[in-house]
Amino acid sequence: MEPSDSLQGLTRRALLRSATAGVAVLTLPLAAHAAPPGFDAWRDGFRARALAKGISEATWNRAMARVEPDMSVFKEIRNQPEFNEQIWQYINRRVSDWRIINGKEALKNNERLFARIEKDFGVERGTLLALWGVESAFGDPLVQQNHMRPVFPSLAALAWNEPRRKAYWESELINALKIVDRGWSTPEEMHGSWAGAMGHTQWMPEVWLNVGFDYDGDGKISPFGKPDDALGSTARFLVNRGKYHRGEHWGYEVRGSDAASGNRSYAAWQAAGLARADGEAFPQPNATAQFWSPVPGGPAFLLGPNFYAVKSYNPAMNYALAICHLGDRILGGGPFIQPFPGSERALTLAEVQEMQTRLTKAGFDTGGTDGRVGNDTMKAIRDYQAKTGLQPADGYGGLKVLARLRQGG
Repeated sequence: MEPSDSLQGLTRRALLRSATAGVAVLTLPLAAHAAPPGFDAWRDGFRARALAKGISEATWNRAMARVEPDMSVFKEIRNQPEFNEQIWQYINRRVSDWRIINGKEALKNNERLFARIEKDFGVERGTLLALWGVESAFGDPLVQQNHMRPVFPSLAALAWNEPRRKAYWESELINALKIVDRGWSTPEEMHGSWAGAMGHTQWMPEVWLNVGFDYDGDGKISPFGKPDDALGSTARFLVNRGKYHRGEHWGYEVRGSDAASGNRSYAAWQAAGLARADGEAFPQPNATAQFWSPVPGGPAFLLGPNFYAVKSYNPAMNYALAICHLGDRILGGGPFIQPFPGSERALTLAEVQEMQTRLTKAGFDTGGTDGRVGNDTMKAIRDYQAKTGLQPADGYGGLKVLARLRQGG
């Protein structure tokens, strides 16, 4: 969750979009790499503060005694990647063929878990699958290994030398030490974003400590490994924070006359001239929803309370729409019926892999050719667009980029 979040205001993080940067070394002998000037003195002082907060000597020695600060985090703070995506590009990149295919597999492998969560919390499995897929690629350990970095070197650098929020970063570093102290994870396992968000749901240490709970009953709260604790905790968050409504769908794509604002029942909206775009009936006509048209001429929606529950997880409307749509697609739903103006269809998994392969061969490193589009692939695309004069150089990998690559341009 967002580093600025507090226990009183837990939304979702917008700061962590560069989580796919390189991996730092967790612990190195002091003789191998000298610490930057001033770091050792800060660490000595921080050790006393950490022990005063109840961190054990053994945990300190394991996680911090030989840690070197990951100085690349300061570059990440200064140079957040900026990709000016239109809404259809944003959705295409998140509601990808890779996530749909692997989401179905994740559901197959965790059917009993999702059934239990639906029974206990009423949160629809599609929503949780989509959140899991977008936040951590369904907990794929290769993502942790190849696209995340050790948490302790990152947080140590920020706590030592980030001038504006040192107290916050020190607090999160102590929270990370508490997770080790409680046996929930290990320093070697704790890989995450440059700001310390980690695990299946990419939560900050504070959030794991204060929102996570032991859903599988094994005596600990596990950010990694089995997804039970992470997904159960997320479901409870959506209910408690987002006021998720059991048994209601998030909303529907609609067609009809221009709609007014306000919160009305589906029956009232239908009487005003709106109907589901797929021609089906609203299954709960007395449930309430609000009308939203993201862009003129594109798809329009009636959004129920559960859409806004997802929005409580990340306060961006586009994020919530992508999550809700991805959940539908994983469960067998189709694309939006009304296309966004100027949009392209999303590339298939095979097409994305082909694009990544061609970009890499052309000298633009995508960080892999697995069909997952992250910041490395987007940067490679943007660099390729700029070099070849393909406008706009926006980092979006679609049909136009693939066609140009096939031409050898």
